[in-house]
Amino acid sequence: MTPKKEQMTMKQMMSRRAVVRVPSGPASIETIDVPVVEPGPGELRVKIGAAAINPVDLGVAGGLFHQLALVDQPDYTGLGWDFAGTVEATGPGVELPGGTRVAGFIDGFDRDHGSHAEHLLVPAANVAVVPDGLDLVEAATVPLNATAAAQLVDLLGAPPNDARRLLVTGAAGAVGAYVAALAKDRSWQVTGMARAADEQFVRGLGVDFTTDLGQAWDAVADAGALQEDAFRAVREGGRFIGMQPAARLPEERGIAVEVVFARPDGALLARLLARVATGELPARVHAVAPLDEVACAYQAMAQGSIRGRIVLVP
Repeated sequence: MTPKKEQMTMKQMMSRRAVVRVPSGPASIETIDVPVVEPGPGELRVKIGAAAINPVDLGVAGGLFHQLALVDQPDYTGLGWDFAGTVEATGPGVELPGGTRVAGFIDGFDRDHGSHAEHLLVPAANVAVVPDGLDLVEAATVPLNATAAAQLVDLLGAPPNDARRLLVTGAAGAVGAYVAALAKDRSWQVTGMARAADEQFVRGLGVDFTTDLGQAWDAVADAGALQEDAFRAVREGGRFIGMQPAARLPEERGIAVEVVFARPDGALLARLLARVATGELPARVHAVAPLDEVACAYQAMAQGSIRGRIVLVP
């Protein structure tokens, strides 16, 4: 093998990945080169085409989950949950052909890899094929947020005939918007809470709108993580559903308290992506940034007041 060909082979065997070693916010993020790994049984390797930045990513980069003892990586912690890309290689038992466009998310905080990278190994059962007509940048904004919302609404189930009033906090946010739209499908009488500037968007989901918590709701889906304030808005004997990593609140006044932590589900995600592709559910992209500018993109996300996601592209 000539030196030039050997250099090309070595380059092809490496992949960039965004990580933090001593997490202290966006400035602590760096990109490193790691070897490309072959997929094992039931796994596939995705060549990342787009990866969204979520609020949970800011928490990891800022060290929040290290402080909570949820991360204990010896060298560095990988960043990123959501991804969309193409199948590059498959392990035994995986039938998806190379080049298939897929999307998904990886869960858990304690890992040295993430989706803010050029390549990613994932269980094949955790991904869904991206429908025609939906580009990878849009698809990358869907998996974590829509799956979390759908699993929350599944937990809610269908409402009793005499207790149908549901308040969704953070209804203009990525998770809250999906909760509002999906809960409406289950026959809940949904009111979305958001800032006045977001009224048109929230009403466009087909639900009512408010800027105040109000009181005596039959159920509250706390996508906005208002915690105790939102809990006080639930009527006696009602239901309160929060989302991890928010803490589980103690039960009182006969209120049933539940907490959702999103888990990958390829079949569920496939149904959600299909609805996004037809326009039934939103895909909201705020901006696109190159992976090389990951620290700047995190900083922009941390400034807040962003509707939609900043999406990284390798």
